[in-house]
Amino acid sequence: MRRLLSACCVLILLGLIFLALPAKAADPWLEVAGGDGPGKGKKVVLVSGDEEYRSEEALPQLAKILARHHGFDCTVVFAIDPATGQINPNTNDNIPGLEKLESADLMVIATRFRNLPDEQMKHVDTFLKAGKPVVAMRTATHAFNIPEGRAYRRWSWDNGGEGFAQGFGRQVLGETWISHHGGHGSESTRGLVAPDAKDHPILRGIKDGDVWGDTDVYGVRLPLPGDSKPLLLGQVLEGMKPDSPVVEGADAKKNDPMMPVAWTKTYAVEGGPTGRVFTTTMGSSSDLTSAGTRRLLVNACYWALGMEDRIPDATNVDVVGTFEPTKFGFNGAKKGLTPADYR
Repeated sequence: MRRLLSACCVLILLGLIFLALPAKAADPWLEVAGGDGPGKGKKVVLVSGDEEYRSEEALPQLAKILARHHGFDCTVVFAIDPATGQINPNTNDNIPGLEKLESADLMVIATRFRNLPDEQMKHVDTFLKAGKPVVAMRTATHAFNIPEGRAYRRWSWDNGGEGFAQGFGRQVLGETWISHHGGHGSESTRGLVAPDAKDHPILRGIKDGDVWGDTDVYGVRLPLPGDSKPLLLGQVLEGMKPDSPVVEGADAKKNDPMMPVAWTKTYAVEGGPTGRVFTTTMGSSSDLTSAGTRRLLVNACYWALGMEDRIPDATNVDVVGTFEPTKFGFNGAKKGLTPADYR
């Protein structure tokens, strides 16, 4: 009996020591393996990191849709507080996992004013120099805020350098941050098919009003540069529901002309390969409650990869698992979450 008690004590002691050891930290990104589908074998890296529109919620759901229904292998990277290992959109200088872009076929980006260190920005720089395709959402027009004197300053939203003015937003996507054209938090957006765009493959299965979001229309400068092709125009509504009436009175001018809220474009860096770009100034997590908005983004991923002939007539964009997006707003991110919580 004494020996048995001694053995039990040793086991208990070993167990306590094991529990006291620090657990191996999980990877600070989310991997979503693709199933069967047209995207099988293609790798998509989705880059989140904004303080306001909950990209940390939107991009995991988009990744699950792309993986589960369409076969793409997806990795979502996040703004991570290095002190806690938790997702914190207010940490604007750390997105671990951007090295995943080295093997990526497509980047989906929804960041805002990120001041990333050179060792992280170099992966974005290399990806773009290679002319790889980009799908950009909402605040990606002002994705980076890199100070003067830094190696990757040219990608900053406010870059004044000759030949690369206004950085990633203007030079790659077609526009940088300009303004809230609709009333922020009070006037939502209905997407209308732009003239001559109804047959574009990204709009397959999408008609007027299918795309809606409770975020407002962003201002852009018309016409958009280069070979930009508007796909959707943002009709400003006077309320925050899909069936809200169109603004009237003094606000009616906001719809004359309407601002593009989705467009395509090509880009090249320093004479390098040409890549496809799709940009939408919609794309908060709450915007993704609209099946039309989800369809727009999924179709855009196909198109950006040169797979437009594989876009289904009725793309499956059903929500995967539970998706209850948080209302947009500063300091509204859920606390204490890690990438693993989005599995």
